Amino acid sequence: MAHILPQRRPLDLAGFWMLLTLSFVFASNNVLIKLGNEGLQPVFFAAARSVVAGALVAGWMVWRRIDFRPDLWRPGLLIGAAFSAEFFFLFVALDQTTVVRASVLFYAMPLWLAGAAHFLFPGERLSTQRVLGFGLGFAAVVLVLVGQAQGDVTAAGSLTGDLAALAAGMSWAAIVIIARLTRLQGAPPDTQIFWQLLVSAPILLTLAPLYGGSFVRAFDGVQLTIFLTHALCIAAGFVTWFWLLQRYPSSSVASFSFLTPVLSAGLGWLVLSEPVTLAMPVALALLVAGLILINRRPRV
Repeated sequence: MAHILPQRRPLDLAGFWMLLTLSFVFASNNVLIKLGNEGLQPVFFAAARSVVAGALVAGWMVWRRIDFRPDLWRPGLLIGAAFSAEFFFLFVALDQTTVVRASVLFYAMPLWLAGAAHFLFPGERLSTQRVLGFGLGFAAVVLVLVGQAQGDVTAAGSLTGDLAALAAGMSWAAIVIIARLTRLQGAPPDTQIFWQLLVSAPILLTLAPLYGGSFVRAFDGVQLTIFLTHALCIAAGFVTWFWLLQRYPSSSVASFSFLTPVLSAGLGWLVLSEPVTLAMPVALALLVAGLILINRRPRV
């Protein structure tokens, strides 16, 4: 039986609290990736995570008797390729730059989604207010990249890592667009994330040797705990995120990102003792202001 697509509704209190919880989950994920990269080569880490998370989602779907929808293999391959790109770039970024810097660049995703939604999704066009929000967010991205490009020694990380974080955010926006424009939008969120994990596992395993270095760096019991926690978080978090995406406008679901970069940067500074340049608080403020303007809707 085909999955019935629910009507999207304005963000309510239940959706707000779920998005708030997800903002904490996704913020902590970047720290887990950064720590996990110390034990495993980043691209291999991403591939192994897809294998384990995919097995968890598959087991959940069998238990709940959720259809795997093999007829969706074409859009499944497409969204899986975008998912592979997102996490290839994100894991590489967090191997070469800091969580603090990646927090601004990766979580600028709603900017690119809002820009695409203006042309692709009826009812989500950019108003004057949202154009201003896009401009503020874009200024935050430029501010972060300019400091790195000018060789600021206090910035830490690398320009390659920063650009990879930016590419990861753009790939994340592409996932939302694919989910909305293809027959995947009528599939359960569990099915959508399963296709992403299923396709990304072999792609990332193929790409892992190209990154170079040993697949295992310094893997121990602590690293195993980090790995399993991250796999569980990504499986549960993205299933919930896609479930919300089916019930609320994509721009509203993306609005959790106005908190996530601040939480992520704070965790990078607090847990990992990463340096924070004078430009970073300004960039975070610009990004948050931009995201608020993009996702704010006029009163009816």
